Amino acid sequence: MSDEGRLVGGRYRLLERIGRGGMGTVWRAEDEELARQVALKRLHTQPHLADAEVTTLYERVRREARSAARVVHPNVVVVHDVVDDDGQPCIVMEYVPAGTLADVLDGGRTLPPEEAARIGLGVISAVRAAHAAGVLHRDIKPGNVLLGPGGRVVLTDFGIAQTAGTSTLTQTGEMIGSIDFMAPERIRGHKPGPASDLWSLGATLYQAVEGRPPYRRDTAMETAYAIAVDPLEPMLKAGSLEPLIDALLSKDPEDRPTAEQTERALRATWSTGPPTVQTSAVAAPVPAGPQHDDPTTHHTSATRPTPPAPTGRSARRRRRGRRRRVLLPVLAVLAAAATAATLYVSSHRGGHDGADSPTSTPTVTPSPVPDGYHEVRAEQLGVSFPVPDGWEQKKSSDDEVTYTDSTGLAGITIGMVDPAGSNPVGHFKDIEANTKANYSVYRRLRMQETTFRGQPAAVWEFTFQGRARVFRAIDLGYGTAGGREYDIYLSAPETKWSTYRPVFDNVRDGFTEQQR
Repeated sequence: MSDEGRLVGGRYRLLERIGRGGMGTVWRAEDEELARQVALKRLHTQPHLADAEVTTLYERVRREARSAARVVHPNVVVVHDVVDDDGQPCIVMEYVPAGTLADVLDGGRTLPPEEAARIGLGVISAVRAAHAAGVLHRDIKPGNVLLGPGGRVVLTDFGIAQTAGTSTLTQTGEMIGSIDFMAPERIRGHKPGPASDLWSLGATLYQAVEGRPPYRRDTAMETAYAIAVDPLEPMLKAGSLEPLIDALLSKDPEDRPTAEQTERALRATWSTGPPTVQTSAVAAPVPAGPQHDDPTTHHTSATRPTPPAPTGRSARRRRRGRRRRVLLPVLAVLAAAATAATLYVSSHRGGHDGADSPTSTPTVTPSPVPDGYHEVRAEQLGVSFPVPDGWEQKKSSDDEVTYTDSTGLAGITIGMVDPAGSNPVGHFKDIEANTKANYSVYRRLRMQETTFRGQPAAVWEFTFQGRARVFRAIDLGYGTAGGREYDIYLSAPETKWSTYRPVFDNVRDGFTEQQR
């Protein structure tokens, strides 16, 4: 290459091109003054850009250097210098002899949840340091995560970093960043905040364990639309990272965990097993009152009633109204981006990396009954499901059935709402309001739309204070083609959650609707 061997800034000798992205090319270079190797990033200048646009890009690169230099942390690449090369700014950085997480995941490869959590810990440490310095990264993705010697994880490329309080340096309709890892609020044209970086981390972790970005579609526009509107596709390989990734990928920034909570959850997965994810909306604990200590009544009695779901024209009007409120700003942003033809994407190549087409609905066969379980039928509900050996039926009615273990403190309840509303989230929020009124200590861990076997679904996970102990619960609700909603609900003492959580997974995987 003609640039090899050239001297930049009077001291940096270009040796080898080691990377190329949407905004620049990175070279391994020799600092001849200090006799050390460095990485030098040179900006790409597109010939069709107007002078004002070139000036904006140059300022963006200079600001990258200023932003990154403010963040001093072992998990953030060190910025040494900024020099001009024939009028173009170049950033001189620490050279980290490493590949990227994107290299590791190339071709749809995946990582075990524990290894993904270890890498995530390095990234979240860098993010916390950046946010403490008032810097947003705005382009966290596998290609910007370096995996160095000795297990070092380094977040690099603050090329579109934004210092709090500064101009975004974008024009109307532009979306700056890698579309696969861009938070919903940015797609909708809202101002990004720290929670936007956390969404990007969630998308990065999703790809690490599932082998593809969470909302990858055939085109950048379709991907943007899916990020803003579509529910998250269920995870198959995330293991104990699933609750955290689910929470990080919440559409509403306020429903995402904080950086500190994310770090705690990642550390739990890496070192001890399933994490406890708490979102930033969690209220501070208050003294517990005289509450019941029966987890099954929390689902079925007055403490967790099942109010009638909205049906008919009023429900449809509300559903259409909510959808319009979401879609209109999305469509406006996408139309502006298409008109301006300035959608900056550096990683979207099209295709699915071997994943199924997102428009297809796979046929899912319930799992066979696992060892240590036996299948039971709830004829009144029209379903069958596995329960652990030794668990006995405690309650049964026309719309639900409950099985508990020998202690009576852990239970699985299958409920049915018929007719049901348009989405289980609305149902769950109604129940949550009643739960808050009846339990003085309640914490929402997550409440998120998803899909289950191709149908609209929601997952709600929370803790509550019983009379003598804290319980944790998880509830999966999904709508059926016949207009019913089924709920699969597990609650157990929080201190034993890692023991009982597999019961929920096995019941969910073996849940079968019978022909009626």
